[in-house]
Amino acid sequence: MTAVDYEAEYNNRARVPEHPAVMAGWVRDAAEYRERNPPRVLRYGPGERHRIDLFAGNSDGPIVVFIHGGYWQALDASSFSHCARGLNAHGISVAVPTYDLCPAVSVADIITQTRKASRELAKLGQPLVVSGHSAGGHLAACMLATDWTAFDASLKNPVKAAYAISGLFDLPPLVGTSINKALAMDAASAKAASPLYWTPPAQGRLDAVVGDNESAEYFRQSRTIVAEWGRGIATRFDTVPDANHFTAIAPLADSNSPMVLRLKELARG
Repeated sequence: MTAVDYEAEYNNRARVPEHPAVMAGWVRDAAEYRERNPPRVLRYGPGERHRIDLFAGNSDGPIVVFIHGGYWQALDASSFSHCARGLNAHGISVAVPTYDLCPAVSVADIITQTRKASRELAKLGQPLVVSGHSAGGHLAACMLATDWTAFDASLKNPVKAAYAISGLFDLPPLVGTSINKALAMDAASAKAASPLYWTPPAQGRLDAVVGDNESAEYFRQSRTIVAEWGRGIATRFDTVPDANHFTAIAPLADSNSPMVLRLKELARG
């Protein structure tokens, strides 16, 4: 049996040579959307990056959270404001948090920060549908599987569903790759930060979607968590047609895309 080349499977920037143009487009589109729709900024901690951009809709229903990717070591919410466009067009509020990055903090620290951001949003009195891309997909799954009573005894479970786009749920394969230079995980810490190995959520729903043109490992990751968690909750696997790792989030800006309509269903169902 041929060994898996994890570096080739997970090094998305090498797999998609045109990624700089796609990412530059994110920055441009996000700035344009933010200029026309200035967000309300919430704070969930004392750090400069402990903020949430809230693009309000006109509904008192669930808030959809979008957590950015970047392998826990790059980017912030300012590159993803336009990901609120599709859902805002349906009157649904979208929250885009920023978090500290590795190597200044660990992946475990980022999970905790995302819980604090979710707790701050829960204070608004609306349930959450937590979505995310890549590392953000990992964090979305972590939020669904969090024991919220253990995290904060005063907090009822705020997360009704997770929608992971090109998510990572099984982190040990990253340990031997160049991606781990900033993450500094060993086998034990990688497994501890992997929602695939946590107690599965007892309620809620999980969707895991992957771009059609992504690596076999990304397909494995999403199919595996859908199968494992599907023993106890409703799960769904899907693909984003003709998409690579970077273009998989493009449908979020289109109010009529299947991705936005599915998130609308999760928020209003």
